[in-house]
Amino acid sequence: MKGIKIRKPWDVDYVEIEKPVPGEGEALIKVRSAGICGSDIGAFRGTNPLVSYPRVIGHEIAGEIISIPENNKKGLKKGDHVIVDPYLYCGTCYPCSIGRTNCCTDLKVLGVHVEGGMAEYFTHPADMLWKLPENMSWELAPMAEPLTIALHGIHRGRLKAGEHVAIIGAGPIGILAAMSALAYGAEPIMIDLVDERLKEAQDMGIKYVINPGKENTEEKVREYTGGRMAELVMECSGSNGAIRSALDLVANAGRITLTGWPKTETPIPTDVITKKEIDICGARTSAGEFEEAIRLIDSGQVDAARILTKTVALHEAAGTIRDIEKNPGDYMKVNVIL
Repeated sequence: MKGIKIRKPWDVDYVEIEKPVPGEGEALIKVRSAGICGSDIGAFRGTNPLVSYPRVIGHEIAGEIISIPENNKKGLKKGDHVIVDPYLYCGTCYPCSIGRTNCCTDLKVLGVHVEGGMAEYFTHPADMLWKLPENMSWELAPMAEPLTIALHGIHRGRLKAGEHVAIIGAGPIGILAAMSALAYGAEPIMIDLVDERLKEAQDMGIKYVINPGKENTEEKVREYTGGRMAELVMECSGSNGAIRSALDLVANAGRITLTGWPKTETPIPTDVITKKEIDICGARTSAGEFEEAIRLIDSGQVDAARILTKTVALHEAAGTIRDIEKNPGDYMKVNVIL
């Protein structure tokens, strides 16, 4: 079969690979669509230290079940449309024992630590598949995975209706978080240095946007919140400066969730954390958010199509990855359709 493999940094290609054979407890899936994620671009650049090479990439995977064990826990059957939960956990360590499987001490992510699913066929544990509505388009289906990450940050931050959430970084996760906040009855404030992305956010119904390169972010957040500042700040960019700024944007007794992954350590003033009594939470990948993500997309409460830049065929994916790396500003989200 055909798939997309990164042999080493800067070497990605559409290649012939072995068709997988399902093991015990696994389903065989005909892949219908796969999202190209920022982590795939990081793997291509060689800037993601977790990636081992060579590696078939892809962790935003949707497809049709070809075969599956009859006794699977979710009652899935041949022909069902599903999306893959790409975070493989051990099930026995302390985080797994309390349901926080995304924090597994031996976590393995598709396309990073183990082979991904940007290929014609894929095998995966049957109990890590989530059924999709039959009428959900393959173009949109992979969006449920990045939406789970946005939702996980919202859940970790305990966002409630009526609150303001300042979201730093108007990439796919940040935009999805803002649309989810609207679905929760909260008021998102989108912060980004790129005016075009802020305009897109406004077109999606996000009322408040701030460009820190042109405006005083702290003053604007104070204005938009009536002086309170944001009850929740979600940092989705991974910028050290943005992480530091979150402490200035959050309200006293507020919360911060750190979804972006900085490449280096961020010095922060702990006196501000104590003075404001801020709750700061890491928010890594997701755990248990797939059903909600699927429902929000299916209901239209999160209009995932708004962030889809284009779709490409599998044989075009390698070239598209190279172009995204060169011209990241031209893309929000690209899905591969098989």
